[in-house]
Amino acid sequence: MKAETNVQSQPQAIQIRNLRIDPPLLLAPMAGLTHSAMRRIMIGFGGVGLLSTEMLSAKRLPTENPRISPYLIRTDRENPLSYQLLTSSDSEIARAIDALHALKADAVDLNMGCPSTAVGRFGAGVVLMDQPDRVRRIVAEARKRTALSLSAKIRLGSDPDSGRLKEFCTMLENEGVDMLTVHARFRHEPFARNPRWTYIAEIKECMKIPVIANGGVFSTEDAEKCLRVSGADGLMLGRGAVTRPWLFAEIARTVLGRDIPERAVSLPDVYAAFVEALNADYRPIYRLGRLKEFTHYFSRNYKFGHSLATRVQSSNSMEDAMERATAFFTKNSTSA
Repeated sequence: MKAETNVQSQPQAIQIRNLRIDPPLLLAPMAGLTHSAMRRIMIGFGGVGLLSTEMLSAKRLPTENPRISPYLIRTDRENPLSYQLLTSSDSEIARAIDALHALKADAVDLNMGCPSTAVGRFGAGVVLMDQPDRVRRIVAEARKRTALSLSAKIRLGSDPDSGRLKEFCTMLENEGVDMLTVHARFRHEPFARNPRWTYIAEIKECMKIPVIANGGVFSTEDAEKCLRVSGADGLMLGRGAVTRPWLFAEIARTVLGRDIPERAVSLPDVYAAFVEALNADYRPIYRLGRLKEFTHYFSRNYKFGHSLATRVQSSNSMEDAMERATAFFTKNSTSA
């Protein structure tokens, strides 16, 4: 692997088919996190060029009720929105794509990067990268079934063989993928491991389609470095944007020079807005778990945030969780 590059880049808007991503900042699909309530909080601050759903089972999707499914609830403000499919077989693609068309999806993404052991047992996620022939069939079927923008999200694979990684990425492009997102860690590497952005630079060199960098971006400084090292056409933000939903806006203003109004951030108000969105649109059974997931990350904005996370994690109801959170906010700093 070559040394860190020094690519001077300020990515512009990405145009793929009928999809315009401006600014080129994308929300990462994250289980239990990138649902409608979370997306609405991020939209409020601005700077998100493309939103995303959680990963959706291609097999179950056609039978989901979009009015009540926590995975499919969507408001009119959530545009453009990419729907990510999790699948292990091309036989599941046709009905899943038909369902996405009915849902008025703005884009379709194929999950080839989830490192979850449970997902891998079903032959889906990152394990697909070791089965290029199967992936070729899945992508070809998806491309045949939709004229929407088709993207794929991958990791760096199972080993440091950059030649094999490039071949895999080129195959995706040749089969009709319009955009590629690369999470810059190997299959078994934890999130605590520093991302390997230089690998993305090598992939970028051999691709004609836009390449998006993902992994390890928690600040404007991280964003600047990632773009410089990777030369990517855009960034996909995950945990950093859940922790700080205004991070998209900060990067858009500071790094990309976009004219996005700066809003004062009141942490208790952000938290309350998230709870309000959950209570408004989700069945009671789906609320508390999603609040706990969000709190796990959001609590990191506080010096003693572990106390907030622990209190909410041990709550038995939304009312109990909000009472405990309010008590914490009263005793701690209220602005980011």
